[in-house]
Amino acid sequence: MAKVKSKYVCQQCGYETAGYLGRCPECGSWGSFVEEITGSAARQKDVVITDDIPPMKINDIVTNAETRFSTKISEFDRVLGGGVVQGSVILIAGDPGIGKSTLLLQTGGSLSNDGRKVLYISAEESLSQIKLRSERLGVKSDNIYIYSQTNLDAIKHRIEEHRPDLVIIDSIQAIYSDNIQSSAGSVSQIRECCNSLIGIAKGSNIAIIVIGHVTKEGNIAGPKVLEHMVDTVIQFEGDKYKSHRILRSIKNRFGNTSEVGIFEMEESGLREVTNPSELFIKDIDSIQAPGSVTIVTNEGSRPLLVEIQALVGTTPYPTPRRIANGVDTGRVHQILAVLEKRVGLNLSKQDVYVNVIGGMDITETAADLGIALAITTCARDIIMDRYTAIVGEIGLSGEIRAVSNIEKRIIEAQKLGFKRIIIPQSNHITKEISGIEIIKVKNMLDAFNKGLAGK
Repeated sequence: MAKVKSKYVCQQCGYETAGYLGRCPECGSWGSFVEEITGSAARQKDVVITDDIPPMKINDIVTNAETRFSTKISEFDRVLGGGVVQGSVILIAGDPGIGKSTLLLQTGGSLSNDGRKVLYISAEESLSQIKLRSERLGVKSDNIYIYSQTNLDAIKHRIEEHRPDLVIIDSIQAIYSDNIQSSAGSVSQIRECCNSLIGIAKGSNIAIIVIGHVTKEGNIAGPKVLEHMVDTVIQFEGDKYKSHRILRSIKNRFGNTSEVGIFEMEESGLREVTNPSELFIKDIDSIQAPGSVTIVTNEGSRPLLVEIQALVGTTPYPTPRRIANGVDTGRVHQILAVLEKRVGLNLSKQDVYVNVIGGMDITETAADLGIALAITTCARDIIMDRYTAIVGEIGLSGEIRAVSNIEKRIIEAQKLGFKRIIIPQSNHITKEISGIEIIKVKNMLDAFNKGLAGK
């Protein structure tokens, strides 16, 4: 009989220890250790190599069009890099109720209508519950199979039996393996189940999409190694109380990272937004107020026009508040410091609020100049021309630094009817772009003078 042993594993990072610890020394989380039962180490056996494929020259490896197939949802294909790669494992994570199951059931329906066999494995919902959702989404096909199961061995058997083109696992935290004594959702269970699914995908050339939960901090639940094991990691973002959703690629071995796809949640399911800039600035013509500007941000290979609003007001408290929604708060603090030092705008006794309209999260520094102009126009009670777009990174000395993909940004602003765009002077434009005035600025004072001159 195998000797029973136990260990304590951190459910946030997978750190293992022989005894319970209140705080994880690896990731610093509190109360995250759970006891897991393990057996004694098995004796080492001689390794028998079966079905070995010899090394091949890279020039001799042949690929074909069937290596990647389209989901028939263009925004999803964009994030995936052109479609689903056969034999790949894709992890999709997001907040509860954001629409992960809806997206993948729609994807399964579109693929099954295209003649591909889809196996949808639900570990959280019954068959009747999925049927109700499929009726609402209009998913009707004889090529999509629904299987409600949580046992990994039973799931592997059904995959080998049906040999589908795509397997959808909803979700990895609810599946368990009999080889691991801990409960479903633990670090050991997630790691073991994911590793088995990856083996099936690579060995049988079957694409697998796995739904993952997120923690209260917004990180993907389970060990960090889970993100390293899979081929693609996609985050499903958005406010579940608002209509639009953003599909963002965090890791992709077969395409660009930081690529985004925009959807709008409707009663009949998720609808693709082919022109997302209009979604984020659709009310710009009716709003004219100090502190409102439009920037041109870049997500992956796609330029987006987004409205940024700032509110500056006198504070009754000794320490003024700095609140940012959709942009990094630390970046806002840095811009405020540069405004005070290089421009002479003193906001030490005023609250500053910065908000990105539409719930978009902007991570790139090209939004710096737009944030600075929004704060400045609100503080000085000036209305910015609503047909002027802004792009530029701010250095600590007040200079405006060059940004990437400037021509794509200018063309996107011109297509949406903007008449002027403020860009860094160090950006070089290789082709002529008509229909829009290009204003080049070298520092923040220059941006304020030229940007507000033609208002």
